[in-house]
Amino acid sequence: MDLIPSFSMETCLLVATILVLFYLYGTSTHGLFKKLGIPGPKPLPFLGTTLAYQNGFCDFDEKCFRKYGRMWGFYDGQQPVLAIMDPDMIKTVLVKECYSVFTNRRTLPTYDALVQMEYLDMVLSESLRLYPIAGRLERACKKDVEISGVFIPKGMLVMVPTFSLHRDQDLWPEPEEFHPERFSKKNKDSINPYTYLPFGTGPRNCIGMRFAIMNMKLALVRVLQNFSFKPCKETQIPLKLSSYGLIRPEKPIVLKIEPRDGV
Repeated sequence: MDLIPSFSMETCLLVATILVLFYLYGTSTHGLFKKLGIPGPKPLPFLGTTLAYQNGFCDFDEKCFRKYGRMWGFYDGQQPVLAIMDPDMIKTVLVKECYSVFTNRRTLPTYDALVQMEYLDMVLSESLRLYPIAGRLERACKKDVEISGVFIPKGMLVMVPTFSLHRDQDLWPEPEEFHPERFSKKNKDSINPYTYLPFGTGPRNCIGMRFAIMNMKLALVRVLQNFSFKPCKETQIPLKLSSYGLIRPEKPIVLKIEPRDGV
């Protein structure tokens, strides 16, 4: 008995035609389909069109490395001067750190390796400062108490405005700017723990904080090992946040994405 079914020539041609049409639909521009009176392909959430996926570009190629190599200081063992870096450079330094720890994209990250990635930790910390998961924390007062002249009765709900604290210009220089160096080893100890609260603080902070941070680092490294990203025309700039519930964008974030080859 034949294990592989046989098909007529007509069936094979039909399947081949369908595959070709799907390919054209996924890789051609909207303009071509508009001329034919056919609705064009729509961007996929978070990815964009297949055309953008295939024809996107790598932010972190060797040209970029050569152009900014002296600024980073990675080649001579010095720390980069991050205060003058633009967003593309920040991403490039992070990718450079990934390459220095993991030799290629097939190298699986380990716990010990992720813990040693200082710049990864800085980028993640700054991301959580600008975009904490929860915009505020709430606690119920267990007993009457007076703090700095303010009386709080037992049972009152106390709200801590995390989002506002993280963007307070009296606490953070240039609070709307993304500066990972805020969380460098040199600056980290000077941060008041009660002004940076992505997971809360004290004895009742998030019980899953370390697990969550490690998972975010692992996910970010695995993505950067395999893909490059770039804003496209569908990307919402500046990003608008939803005012309801947890911190999240109003619309899905659409980006160009390209697989990393030969890394």
